Amino acid sequence: SPPGLLLLTSFLLHVEEGRASPTRLVCDNRLIQKYIMEAKDMEKTVGQCQVLPTLSCPMALPLVDFSLQQWKSKSNETKQREILCDLALLVGAVAGAQGQVTQECGARQLSQLYRHANSFLRLLQTFSWEAGPWEPSCSPRSVEQTHITGIFLTYRQLVQGKLCFFFHDLAKDLCK
Repeated sequence: SPPGLLLLTSFLLHVEEGRASPTRLVCDNRLIQKYIMEAKDMEKTVGQCQVLPTLSCPMALPLVDFSLQQWKSKSNETKQREILCDLALLVGAVAGAQGQVTQECGARQLSQLYRHANSFLRLLQTFSWEAGPWEPSCSPRSVEQTHITGIFLTYRQLVQGKLCFFFHDLAKDLCK
């Protein structure tokens, strides 16, 4: 099945009156576990590609590490904005790296990563909060990366960390 198809299907199945319902998406934690496994698989596969080139133009990647204590003190809206900022920067980095990688294996994996990360970005943008729509005016903490594998590591850490905890936090409120 094409990458991102499950995410798109989940999104389409959970649209209510033109808005995505995060309730059904986060209440089944098998979904986030599947995304974590896909991220790990992509990272492993790109690591097995033959001699990946170093990026001639470094890509800015979000620093996705976080303090659990600080994370717990943030509102779900703030968490969502932070993840959206991280995803927007990551999607841009993947797009930039795609323009520099011609090696088939690396290019194929970057294309898959772009589809996955961009699907998450679009999906999270549809979650509605009282404060109104998300605006892409943010500047997350970032680091420059010249190794393609670092892009995949960042994505896995984002899905396994902030996104997983965000879905968990939403589930506590929405899945009673």
